[in-house]
Amino acid sequence: MSEVLIEDRGHVRWIILNRPEAMNAITGQMLGELNEAFKAADDDPDVRVVVLSGAGRAFCAGLDLKQASAGEGIGGAGLATAGARHYSTREICTVTLQRMDTPVIAVINGAAAGYGLDLALGCDMRLMSDAAVLMPGFARMGVVPESGGTWYLPRLLGWAKACEVSMLGDPLSARASEDYGLVNKAVPASELESVAAAWAEKIAANAPLAITEMKRLFRHGQTQDFESHSHHVLMSVLNLFKSEDFREGVQSFVEKRPPEFRGR
Repeated sequence: MSEVLIEDRGHVRWIILNRPEAMNAITGQMLGELNEAFKAADDDPDVRVVVLSGAGRAFCAGLDLKQASAGEGIGGAGLATAGARHYSTREICTVTLQRMDTPVIAVINGAAAGYGLDLALGCDMRLMSDAAVLMPGFARMGVVPESGGTWYLPRLLGWAKACEVSMLGDPLSARASEDYGLVNKAVPASELESVAAAWAEKIAANAPLAITEMKRLFRHGQTQDFESHSHHVLMSVLNLFKSEDFREGVQSFVEKRPPEFRGR
């Protein structure tokens, strides 16, 4: 059975981790399927937004501790086979996620621990159920945030807060996660899917070329000085001025009607 489910809702692609009986703990199969799902979504011009969530009561519990304790899976003897491919740069799905130009919203419906937390941090936006919890317990397991957390946490929180979250390892409620700035919004569990759908559909209705270029510029801006970045932005804007989407945006504003963007 597939460990990653895919559902298209208009221009929004929902990618669902699908091991509910194991709280969506990761396996080699799941990582491979997720990596391919990310790449396929980013390559599909009809997909304007990706929503990532988990089946059942968890987002992703990270490493499958039952497998690891039995010497199996990614954390056990299987590291040499099931997990090794994941740790080549080409196959790390959190690297693929970071490279994506399509915006990705994490919908944290339940516990996000270990790899699951890193996966959520790699998304562009995070909506979190008020019944969910973030579990940065890496130090308690004798490991580090191995799939993006050491890069994202200082950028999201600043150095001192990143150390506090990762080194203390205390679970974080939805409210605390929102207060820290780790998630965009804490949402009542009963409303999580509808709020996520509304956010995704609103983004998908905006000009896709502009959204893609925004994400690229945000990413490049993290490693550029201001002057270099300003030149980069100018070139992007000049290209967007030539697009059909820009003309549609201007025309719809003048005609006082909703725009119909085609990504051209």
